[in-house]
Amino acid sequence: MDGEMIVPTLDSLRLERYLIASCKLVKSRLGYQEHKFNSQKMKDIRFIAGGLAGAVALNILHETAKRLDPDAPRIDLVGEEALGKVVEMTGAEPPKGQNLFAATLGADVISNAMYYSAIGLGGKKGILMRGAGYGLAAGIGALSLTEPLGLDDEPITKTTKTKVLTVAWYVFGGLVTALAIKALSK
Repeated sequence: MDGEMIVPTLDSLRLERYLIASCKLVKSRLGYQEHKFNSQKMKDIRFIAGGLAGAVALNILHETAKRLDPDAPRIDLVGEEALGKVVEMTGAEPPKGQNLFAATLGADVISNAMYYSAIGLGGKKGILMRGAGYGLAAGIGALSLTEPLGLDDEPITKTTKTKVLTVAWYVFGGLVTALAIKALSK
């Protein structure tokens, strides 16, 4: 795995198209009126794009590190458990194997993108600190809410290093988002 290059696959390109379509659907469901396609809509698009950049960067970091470091946080396992429980609560059979992985990854990217996109709402001033703050809150939330939600927290709390990396990676995602929004706002 050392030196392995990450190359977009047909599945990742489909996921990208799905995420773009999902963002458009969310915007339409929020009731944006067409006559208001002005700077506010452009800001919203930049915020969503920035959030998506942070979420994708976070997941690339996670997917790479889990293959290289046995102490790497396995938030994917927590996500798979959560998704399985939610699907079971509906009475349906949860996906398994690669289907479970893909569904969890998609849900993770979408939810993180939506969360991180809020970093842009405070304007340009202090956006990097806001990005770090949002990331810090997400990382601490992942560590502290997993067990109370009835999920196994061992994949993200097994060692002190695992806990620190969990928080650091969410901060990384928040900073990537802030930098992307800043770059898109020029």
